Amino acid sequence: MSARVRALEGWAIVGWAALAIATMAGVLLAAYGTGEVGVRVLLRATARTSVVLFTAAFVASSVARVWPLPLTRWMLRNRRYLGVSFAVSHFVHLFAIIAAVRIANFEISTGTAIGGGLGYVFVAAMTATSFDRSAAWLGPRRWKLLHTVGAYVIWAVFAITYVPLAIFKSPAYAPFALLVLGSLVLRLSARWMPRALSAAPSSASRLP
Repeated sequence: MSARVRALEGWAIVGWAALAIATMAGVLLAAYGTGEVGVRVLLRATARTSVVLFTAAFVASSVARVWPLPLTRWMLRNRRYLGVSFAVSHFVHLFAIIAAVRIANFEISTGTAIGGGLGYVFVAAMTATSFDRSAAWLGPRRWKLLHTVGAYVIWAVFAITYVPLAIFKSPAYAPFALLVLGSLVLRLSARWMPRALSAAPSSASRLP
């Protein structure tokens, strides 16, 4: 495996993602300041990096099944590391939330606090069990249950966040709302397609 490929595989992905997110945060705070404006800009930016990284991990197996291309196979092979990269982004987002509450008088409703808090519980639990030793300790069945339920809970948090924003606040949120909704459609469709295509004649036998 070449050095270039190794740099984009496994835990190196998490390192590059963390570096990119830290650099982004530094640039934004340097440009907008560490006061209310800067914190709010960082809050929005990390929310967007989080939803993109989460979606990549959420649909990795689905896109590899539907479109078996080098990129989608790479996503599937590195799904764990895309998920951990999402966790890095989302914990930076959490620090931005805390800063916004303290500096910018950012108000969080009870429903948002409960839903977001539950999402972070799953993010923390899923990240902690993304290592071989902790995953083995948890066991395959409980690991799968945790990561499946957690993925849909986190998806729901993003959907509840971005869909109302796109409808009621600004069309600028529409791409992220469509990304979230589309990821669920793709994931569910990928589960249905093999069953449907298995009944087809020759084409079904060529599915990966």
